[in-house]
Amino acid sequence: MSHKQTLLDRIANREAAIGIIGMGYVGLPLAVEFAKAGFRVIGLDVIQEKVDILNSGESYIADIPTSQLKPLVEAGTLSATTDYADLSTIDAISICVPTPLRKTKDPDMSYVISAVEQIAEIAHAGMLVVLESTTYPGTTEELIAPRLAEKGFTVGEDIFVAFSPERIDPGNKVYMVRNTPKVVGGITDHCSEVTAELYHTAVDTVVPVSSPTTAEMVKLLENTFRAVNIGLVNELALMCDKLGVDAWEVIEAAATKPFGFMPFYPGPGLGGHCIPIDPHYLSWKLKTLNYTARFIELASEVNTSMPIYVADKVADGLNDDAKSVRGSRILVLGVAYKPNVDDVRESPALDVIGLLRNKGADVVYHDPHVSQIRLEEGEMLQTCDYSAELLQDADCVVIITNHRDYDWQHVVDNSKLIVDTRHVTQEFSGDARIVTI
Repeated sequence: MSHKQTLLDRIANREAAIGIIGMGYVGLPLAVEFAKAGFRVIGLDVIQEKVDILNSGESYIADIPTSQLKPLVEAGTLSATTDYADLSTIDAISICVPTPLRKTKDPDMSYVISAVEQIAEIAHAGMLVVLESTTYPGTTEELIAPRLAEKGFTVGEDIFVAFSPERIDPGNKVYMVRNTPKVVGGITDHCSEVTAELYHTAVDTVVPVSSPTTAEMVKLLENTFRAVNIGLVNELALMCDKLGVDAWEVIEAAATKPFGFMPFYPGPGLGGHCIPIDPHYLSWKLKTLNYTARFIELASEVNTSMPIYVADKVADGLNDDAKSVRGSRILVLGVAYKPNVDDVRESPALDVIGLLRNKGADVVYHDPHVSQIRLEEGEMLQTCDYSAELLQDADCVVIITNHRDYDWQHVVDNSKLIVDTRHVTQEFSGDARIVTI
């Protein structure tokens, strides 16, 4: 019997064991879904503390409640380790490690390369290796497959390699692993077949594409689409400011068109691991082919300038009150990159805080989901206790993240000056002077 058929049989009979490398916001939900589908799953992470927490049955990811995780751990279906040797008998491995950008905006592939090199040492015939980490087009074929081939494996015959981009949206209560369609692209048809069969067990809809490079490009299109359109409406906000027009009124009126228009909304900048980062993978790759991704570069320029625009709005608002930024007490409401999560990766709030502190402001923040943040210079800043007094003591309140926890009428009633980057206070009246972007 061929290695492909043996693996397909083991998947169908739930005899296959699955390894997930990286137990973060992508890897842990995937591990849980495979475990719920009846597989034995081993999660690997380099951080011992996370492994210990998982093996105790506790969850540190908001999207995975402990009540869902603990029964899987207690049943022995899901466990965690820091040792790649524990994956030596695994049938399929999904790589869910970070792929950050360096300061030069080129991809840092060190986590992926380290994982693949470790996998190559324990790989065996009949194993499936799937990369889920977002990366530049060509990564799977250029970095993953060759390292396994060097060990004497023939990709598509005795080992199988594919790319299947993660589509996790932290905090989304509607679309999660199970009901979010999964794109898969294998190096060969056999690779695609076994990958699709595996993911069919944990995901309702699998979308096969012709190659890993196509699948990699799919992911980048999804996030570039958002980055470019957000860049467009952010520039619209800048233009409307110059023209004395309400950008939000413009967008809301345009959104009444039932065809040919999809509303996006301006904000203080982009945050999260995906949208501010992923388009640069594509831009970097195209530069190696002597091509400039002009939309990506322009959108990035606009989006990364938005925190400066917000800081300038704060300065202008204080100036209208005959106050300078230096010495003013500024309260930032919300530092997570999006509502109702605790994730501050690439959050524009960090840039806004840094800019205002550099101008001499006394900046404090409140976020019901984020107890502390690390500033660029390494200093830790703790969240304040929310109260009417906290609002009243601030010379300016800057709304960065529109968490559902906030009572916006209470904010308006107790603030002097509000810079509202999320258009959440417009329907409320009070004594506060409100500046929007």
